[in-house]
Amino acid sequence: MPHSRFRAVFWDFGGVILESPFDAFTRYEANRGLPAGFLRKVNATNPDTNAWALLERNEVTPSAFDSLFAEESERLGHRVPGADVLALLAGEIRQPMVAALDRVKAAGFAMACLTNNVIGGDRTTPARAAAVNDVMSRFDAVVESSKVGCRKPETRFYEIACELVGVAPRECVFLDDLGINLKPAAALGMHTIKVVDPAEALRQLGEAIEVELV
Repeated sequence: MPHSRFRAVFWDFGGVILESPFDAFTRYEANRGLPAGFLRKVNATNPDTNAWALLERNEVTPSAFDSLFAEESERLGHRVPGADVLALLAGEIRQPMVAALDRVKAAGFAMACLTNNVIGGDRTTPARAAAVNDVMSRFDAVVESSKVGCRKPETRFYEIACELVGVAPRECVFLDDLGINLKPAAALGMHTIKVVDPAEALRQLGEAIEVELV
């Protein structure tokens, strides 16, 4: 059983277990002559009701997202098809993070994956699907925005994760690469870790849960 005050570790997927899609966004912007940070700007405009939010809650289809995102980006100065953005989401799996999942699980902590996603977005080919499913099999619960009808940073998303695993927020450590997603988790009482450098994030996690991870 865990020796620390924590009983569970919650992990974001894209940007934590996977390499950040923002790296792919940056390359796309450079190749297309778009302003740096443009795609993130589109996603951050009306963040609770824009095309991205609707897609992650599975309220629109990918084909509808393609048109909606193009319209939203055009209003901000550059038309970008939503299909182009979806193609940028499949980052490489970070194997040190997967190894850490195994160590955390072996130490007796409950684990959940909390991911804002779209239907089929991480499983673009059979090989990719197999790799993602292999990672997901390590978790006691997987909370997907496209299935539960809400998304980070909505408070209900974190409450669902706690309910599924059977822990209180104060008993959880949560790793995410976006501060906007960490704020509500911290407000609920979770210990949060922002993943900028993966090795540093694992060092902080190991210190919190008293497990050697790096």
